[in-house]
Amino acid sequence: MAEAVHTTAGTEVPAEHQEAAVLGFMTPGFFVALAMLVVFIIMIWQKVPAMIARTLDDKIAGIRAQLDEAKALREEAEALRKEYEKKAKSADKEAAAMIERAHGEAAGIVARADADAKALIERRTRMAEDKIAAEERAAIDGLRAAAAAAATKAAEKLIAERHDASADATLVDQAISQLGKGA
Repeated sequence: MAEAVHTTAGTEVPAEHQEAAVLGFMTPGFFVALAMLVVFIIMIWQKVPAMIARTLDDKIAGIRAQLDEAKALREEAEALRKEYEKKAKSADKEAAAMIERAHGEAAGIVARADADAKALIERRTRMAEDKIAAEERAAIDGLRAAAAAAATKAAEKLIAERHDASADATLVDQAISQLGKGA
């Protein structure tokens, strides 16, 4: 079994896990710490923190520029959105106005067509009534003419049957005598 070595903390560490020490304090951990110290000194001597800070400042400036550009793009997008909203509202108003005008024009056309139809019906009615009245007058005139012709024929026939030549002479004498009295 391996020998155990006591540490300052009072714990035992097996001998195979113990580090070889040079001059008692120079263990491998000491050399690692010394190497890190040398690296930090070189970094400070070469101004690495300033370069890192400058690089970070450049990155910060780039990010700020991107943020400013993004802000400007957002404002531009907001302005475009508002403009398009105005245009959409304007287009809606124009469409409503166009519809209203179309309804008004349609109502006007219907009213005119109605008035024209009524006037046409009235004219046609008047023409038909005038034509009927003319036909009635023509029919009445025809009836009168036919009645007068029939009366004339009947009178001729009656006169021919009832009057002879002596009666005709008496009638002619009476008519001549009345002419003399009237003058």
